[in-house]
Amino acid sequence: MIKLAVNLSMIFTEVPLLERFALARAHGFDHIEIQFPYELSIEQIQTQLTIHDLSLCLINAPAGDLMTGGNGLAGIPGQEIEFHHGLEKAIRYAKALQVPNINILAGKQPLDADLLPCLKTLATNLKLACHMCSDHGIQPVFEMINGTDMPRFLVQNIAQAQEMLEAVRHPALKMQFDCYHMAMMGENLLESLQENIDAIGHIQFADNPGRHEPDTGNIDYAAIFDWLKHSQYTGFSAAEYRPQNLSQNSFAWKDKYFSSIN
Repeated sequence: MIKLAVNLSMIFTEVPLLERFALARAHGFDHIEIQFPYELSIEQIQTQLTIHDLSLCLINAPAGDLMTGGNGLAGIPGQEIEFHHGLEKAIRYAKALQVPNINILAGKQPLDADLLPCLKTLATNLKLACHMCSDHGIQPVFEMINGTDMPRFLVQNIAQAQEMLEAVRHPALKMQFDCYHMAMMGENLLESLQENIDAIGHIQFADNPGRHEPDTGNIDYAAIFDWLKHSQYTGFSAAEYRPQNLSQNSFAWKDKYFSSIN
């Protein structure tokens, strides 16, 4: 059985974040994820989760200036202390809100930096995250992001993610597999999922091109969802797309592929 979640950072953006929890429940979701929940207090989020009987399944660790065009934190030499402080904040939220997964964004290779020191910094910080998160029963994941939307991102494809897992060598660390980003990188999605599912801790989905809801692009989500339903994957699968029109009108895929879990 797929554990289906909806991303409140990209969906239901017609209203403020605090009002999106109710909409997630109204559209039949039991689980949500929030990229960066830190604009809300732990208490505010807990109240919404309780009122609407929701679980928060994933948050991102603070990523510095990455989302505003900067290089980020996790793979940037010289930013280790700030990364550590951000990770502590993420763990504080995750512990209080019973969030099972924290996603760590690698960041971008600075224009004035060599690649190898960045990758070494990333590996060191991911090792730290493994130890800190494991102490609290939280799973750290890291995401591959395509180099078109985010040039110079340090981990862009499956092979690079596999190399990072080998460098870190900690059983707690898993990939976060975003179908949209992997389609943008030319990966065969179904084969990649099948071959790497034991190393995947969280899945996100949007169609390509456009990064809209499933069945608006070229990705064969019928095959992907069917395989996931019958696989041994036990993690969450989260809708993380930009609705083509209104969020409330973007869930035809849910009725089509997941009516049995509504």
